[in-house]
Amino acid sequence: QVQLVESGGGLVQAGASLRLSCAASGRSLSSYAMGWFRQGPGKEREFVAYTKWIGPNAYSAEYADSLKGRFTIIRDNAKNSVYLQMNSLKPEDTAVYYCAANLGSTYLKSASTYDYWGQGTQVTVSS
Repeated sequence: QVQLVESGGGLVQAGASLRLSCAASGRSLSSYAMGWFRQGPGKEREFVAYTKWIGPNAYSAEYADSLKGRFTIIRDNAKNSVYLQMNSLKPEDTAVYYCAANLGSTYLKSASTYDYWGQGTQVTVSS
């Protein structure tokens, strides 16, 4: 079993940056697909980004179209962690952000695909 813990959320003004962290324990994440999702009040979880293994020490990354260019997913296998760098934050980015892990590598834009989830970290962006 994989345990995931997010951190790094907070209250910031529009235009600011945040870097979210997801620390894993229990298993190595080197061969897992890792995703970031977010969920606003009364909403379903929305895809943000994912990264998956494509070869020895090689990974690909995909992003939601609306976030491409502002958000970056980063993997650090040595620390068994993944990060989400968020720049130029907007009020509509306000949500609880979750990291997730999956041993499979298909349908990774769907929240229901993932086997393991963290508890979430709140990001609030004021105008």
